[in-house]
Amino acid sequence: MPHEKTVRTNCRFCGYQCGLKATVAGGRVTAVEPDPGQYPGDAAIQRSCRRWRLAPEFLDHPQRINYPLKRVGERGSGQWQRITWEQALDEIAARLAALKERHGPETLATCIGGPHAVYWPLHRFLSLFGSPNNIGIGQICWNPATWVNTLTYGWTVENELDPGATDCALFWGTNPAESDNSLLWRELLRYRRTGKPLVVVDPRRSRTAELASLWLPVRPGTDAVLALGLLHVVITERLYDEAFVAVWCHGFDRLAGHVAPYTPAYVASVTGVAADDIAAAARLYAGHAPAAIFTGRGIDQIGADSIAVHRALASLRAVTGNLDVPGASHLTDMPDFIPELDLELSESFPAAARARQLGRLGLQSYAGYERVKQLTLRHGRRLPMRYLTSAQPNLVWRAMLTGEPYPVRSLIVMATNPLLTQADSRLVYEALKSLDLLVVLELFPTPTAMLADYVLPSAGALERPLLETKAGTANLAYGGEQAVAPYYERRPDYDFWRGLGLRLGQADQWPWADFHAALAASLAPTGWTWADFCGTGLYSLPPDYRKHEQLDPRTGRPAGFATASGKVELYCGLLGELDGDPLPVPRDKPAPGGEFPLSLITGARVQPYFASSFRQFPALRAVHPEPWAQVSAATAARLGLAPGSPILVATERGQARFILQVAVMADDVVSVEYGWWYPEQAAAEPGLGGLWTANANILTNADYETSDPFVGTATYNGVPCRVTPAE
Repeated sequence: MPHEKTVRTNCRFCGYQCGLKATVAGGRVTAVEPDPGQYPGDAAIQRSCRRWRLAPEFLDHPQRINYPLKRVGERGSGQWQRITWEQALDEIAARLAALKERHGPETLATCIGGPHAVYWPLHRFLSLFGSPNNIGIGQICWNPATWVNTLTYGWTVENELDPGATDCALFWGTNPAESDNSLLWRELLRYRRTGKPLVVVDPRRSRTAELASLWLPVRPGTDAVLALGLLHVVITERLYDEAFVAVWCHGFDRLAGHVAPYTPAYVASVTGVAADDIAAAARLYAGHAPAAIFTGRGIDQIGADSIAVHRALASLRAVTGNLDVPGASHLTDMPDFIPELDLELSESFPAAARARQLGRLGLQSYAGYERVKQLTLRHGRRLPMRYLTSAQPNLVWRAMLTGEPYPVRSLIVMATNPLLTQADSRLVYEALKSLDLLVVLELFPTPTAMLADYVLPSAGALERPLLETKAGTANLAYGGEQAVAPYYERRPDYDFWRGLGLRLGQADQWPWADFHAALAASLAPTGWTWADFCGTGLYSLPPDYRKHEQLDPRTGRPAGFATASGKVELYCGLLGELDGDPLPVPRDKPAPGGEFPLSLITGARVQPYFASSFRQFPALRAVHPEPWAQVSAATAARLGLAPGSPILVATERGQARFILQVAVMADDVVSVEYGWWYPEQAAAEPGLGGLWTANANILTNADYETSDPFVGTATYNGVPCRVTPAE
């Protein structure tokens, strides 16, 4: 029998990379169990998660992609030829070189996804190739809060939930019971057992909202008005921290005048939240210090109002004195290790290439980045660039189809499935079908991979090392060692990008022969070796608080904030200079009515899945076999629909089929699950694995003209829709 050994590794089936112990025999993982010596430090936290238990099956799943594949039939025909890695890299490099010669480097775009992969090698390659066209999901996840907190405070903020220290928690547009189910969810359960107040803002009475001492069922898309209503109560009732406001806040009087019209009665008429509950929420948050605010995709995905609601919440945190204090939040630091900004070589990206970026967003652009960088440099900090300058996706799909303002003829997709995860699936489909070259690095034959010219087998969980770093916005790294060498002919994505770079004249810029060497080099400034890091899977220093009060050794004065005023920018002059609103102003948007009388939420996550992943596993499908669309009992009765019945949800972009579920939630709202397809169906046209059945992004659009003008955020929540019975 093969000799058995135990290897410390990580799950990597979501963004948390929880520690595991893998039993390995003969180069194969035979069993896994939680490792309490690694993050999250308590095996009990992982017991409710079903995904990590499937690691051995995941590694040898019959649908895993094990060898490089080249399309031999029509695009989407499902006809493939197995080739070698060397042939794939040679041919892809040659085709990219020819396209670059014909159209320029911007003819290449890339598309990435969630936080369970390392993206700086992709960004490094793209910087050296000369293209500004990286597509991410940042506009609807992470970027709005990162931009706003940096504008308001001079850097990003990490929220804290400490059951012993936090006295009030406000969860807004996030449901960690389903989207997290890890440390934050367990800490929230511990917090509620203390009896301290929990306010939850969500149109649905989610599992998180069920814990709340006060639930605010806001109408989708009206969150900015509600946040301004809380500020109105805090300011008019003088519940703010007068000392902090007087010394450290810029523009308080202007903010006070701005929120004056947002009375509880007015806000109730817009948001559907009772006026008394609006006032009660403001009093709870302002009256219990320290108080923490946690936000999620619920407000990242409301389109043109995303910046406004984040600005209002950033102001609420500041005026109540809940900024950079234990139990509420802390401003993070630049890392001691090499930040992604340097690994991706973005600062050397030529000005001429930057000028070819699609769109001219106020912040999510190279010009916007440089304006903000001049402020953060006052405290020696530099934000990651590629994430915060990623292209507005709608413009890239259009350039593929129209050639305007220039032709985008090739796309490399990594760790994402844009046919399900990007808005307006029909537009994305047409764009992908039009390409000269589509390359997909994947674990499974996703709908996007089904349309590719080349599909390359990525090493996945337990097969590759990982160093996750919050993109370089914090002095935090987590991850660890692989448990086994990649099965079959799978390779770490780093190998692909380096191999492509070597073939395209980038050899001098890829000094590390393999991914391990690159990771060790990036950690080197800390004095830690890769082995040191893998011992715990975590590099982190204790947070430092009230940094604005610490004396600057150069001036002998308090350091303040890295903003134009040196204070918290309640009134942000920079936004005004960029033709925006210095104060948070909600925008008018299409309201439900007429043909589409209901309001749609498209981002609901449900355990045991993660985004569009894991529907290949019978053990998980048995738990949740079909996608739900939730409505309130009153809405179901008015529509004459019974729970469990199949329905069609339609918007002006298309329709998708779901199973009706009645839930406690705001009336006239429909919430559909995100990421659904059917891997058991044929992996070819016309169905593409059930892509067109229950895909929430058939219902959405990311039109540039209606997106947020600063970050490019599309509207995924608050979309007018209708519901009818399905055949």
